[in-house]
Amino acid sequence: MTTTAALSDSSDSLVFAPRPLDRSRHAAPQVFEHLRELIVAMRIAPGTVLQRADLAAQYGLSQTPIRDALIKLGEEGLVDIFPQHATVVSAVNVTMARQAHFLRRSIELEIVHTLARTADAALVTRLRDSIELQKVLAERENYADFVSADQAFHRQMYEAAQVPELWAMVRRQSGNLDRLRNLHVPIPGKARRVIGDHTAIVDAIAAGDPAAAQAALREHLSGTLSHLDDIRARFPHYLKD
Repeated sequence: MTTTAALSDSSDSLVFAPRPLDRSRHAAPQVFEHLRELIVAMRIAPGTVLQRADLAAQYGLSQTPIRDALIKLGEEGLVDIFPQHATVVSAVNVTMARQAHFLRRSIELEIVHTLARTADAALVTRLRDSIELQKVLAERENYADFVSADQAFHRQMYEAAQVPELWAMVRRQSGNLDRLRNLHVPIPGKARRVIGDHTAIVDAIAAGDPAAAQAALREHLSGTLSHLDDIRARFPHYLKD
């Protein structure tokens, strides 16, 4: 998925370079995955109109798989669908973001508690390697890849706790939370704080201290929502309650 969306005003229709689809897979899920990636990364701004006919032409498809992809995006609260009129990328829904945060925090508190009780040295090494990558990306101000590395760090913990299906569930619910995080990460100091929080989590896991691991995780996940006023001040037209 390497296509880059080219946007001007938020009221404009979406325009992007054509990209090949994997013909061995159903088209609608691929369109959904690609558009979701661009929306969550804020490369498609809230307010952007997604015209079904235009998307069908860009992907080289009929309108049926495009419609199915847009419906699924609507189910995740990432677009607003106005029947017989238009589909518009929704503003970031703060209420849905808070609910996703509650879900993620509840699950990950149990995950880090479990991991700290076992203190797997190999896992600790992998997590520290992930943190080193995050440091490099932060220094380069490569925030798109930094966010991906951040997610990979957390995904490793889900997998190590043997609950990978919960990661998939959390990701499905976190589109609006992730959009907030993508607005927050470039703010000065945010990436450095993420790295510090990750280090504290891994240190607690390595020390076999479940309580410290949970405290570090709780502090880490409080970051974006605790800076909501700052994000809203910077991007007033992108958020809704």
